[in-house]
Amino acid sequence: MPPEGAPARRVVPPEAAPSPLELRGEGLGIKFNRGRTTTSYSHLAQEAAEFAFENGDERLFHRLIYKAYFEDLLDIGDIDTLVRLGVAASLDGDALRRALVDRRYQASVDEGIAWSRSLGVTAIPTFVFDERYAMVGAHELDAFRQMMTKLGQSPSSS
Repeated sequence: MPPEGAPARRVVPPEAAPSPLELRGEGLGIKFNRGRTTTSYSHLAQEAAEFAFENGDERLFHRLIYKAYFEDLLDIGDIDTLVRLGVAASLDGDALRRALVDRRYQASVDEGIAWSRSLGVTAIPTFVFDERYAMVGAHELDAFRQMMTKLGQSPSSS
């Protein structure tokens, strides 16, 4: 994806029937709004997530990023948008902006992407377990429990 983003591969008309993913998300309280005409360059968002991991609440930041992109249809490749989301997640906005402008986390994100590709990851989301097993796509909680059992781990009840 180029830094300026790209036209969306397909634009789903508002009147189209909900997709299985949209229905599954709806059941979990996740909304996917339609109308996106461009796909964001997500590298900066991934860099901002690395900043959040080191400096604050990365889970809250991730939730805000997903809401911004899928529900609010914002451009998560835009530094101003990422800084606003960071501040909403109680991150230091000025420090986040400096990290993004300086590309402080670019190499770390690139290494993670290379690692993922070396495992054969070709789609998002892909969940990697024990660096040997992968689940591609969105899955119900029971699928994760089954994977944990396969790995000899006790899955949590929540």
